[in-house]
Parts: sequence; structure tokens; C-alpha cells
Amino acid sequence: MDFMTAMKISSSGLAAQRKRMEVISSNLANMETTRTPEGGPYRRKEVIINALPVDNEFASVLNNEVGDELREVVVTGVVDDQSDPILVHNPDHPDADERGYVKMPNVNMVKEMVDLINASRSFEANVQSINAAKSMAQRAIELGR
Repeated sequence: MDFMTAMKISSSGLAAQRKRMEVISSNLANMETTRTPEGGPYRRKEVIINALPVDNEFASVLNNEVGDELREVVVTGVVDDQSDPILVHNPDHPDADERGYVKMPNVNMVKEMVDLINASRSFEANVQSINAAKSMAQRAIELGR
């Protein structure tokens, strides 16, 4: 794999993980939001990420030789989690129903924190990959002198 392809793949990973962290932050910030413009409680958001073939001449030559396609990641969307809201008994809450239950967002702090750590570590791995590619390119330049 050439230097630029490695950088392109890693940078696509950085962008995808950054988007994941933004969405997770939004989920955590809205854990207590019981009213939204759409009506009802906030719905947890999820990022949809797909792998697409890297588009360059070197990758297609490598694909023919090795038989495997190089892929980069692309965020294709952010969707609402359709699981039911969490019912909490709190008769004093302004959004409580006649039985005293409030529909709270379907956000689980533990799951969000685990996802945030995962996204953060994936981001770090992509940074390390970019740094390794830069280091190899720099070393190649030094050898060529």
C-alpha cells in the first residue's frame, strides 16, 4: 500500500470516529431531555458506518495481485435508536402521565461510556497509523539521500 492510500484510509477512520464521539456526546448531554421538538423524550442516536473500496490506481493493481480490496470507512448516516423510552416513576415531574410515570430517553450511560472509550481508542489507533506512515515515508526520503 502506498503512503497516500494509507493516509486516506486512516483519515477516513479518524473522521468516522470523530463523528461517533460527537453523537455519543450528544446522547450523554440529552440523557434527561423529556421534551423534544418532535415530541416525546430524546431518542438515542447511532452512527451508521460502511466500508467502501479505496478508489485509486495502486489499490486496483494491489487488488488484482493480492485478491483483496483496500477499504476506507464512511459515515453514511445517523439514525434514531427505536427502542422504547425508559419509564421512571416521578409524579412531581412536569411530563409525568396520569399514573406518575415519565418517559425518559433510551440512553444508557454505561453503554455510551463504553462506546466513547471504544471510539476514542479507535481514533488513537488511526492517529498511530498515520504517524507510522509518516515515519516510514520520512525514513524512505532519508534513505534516498
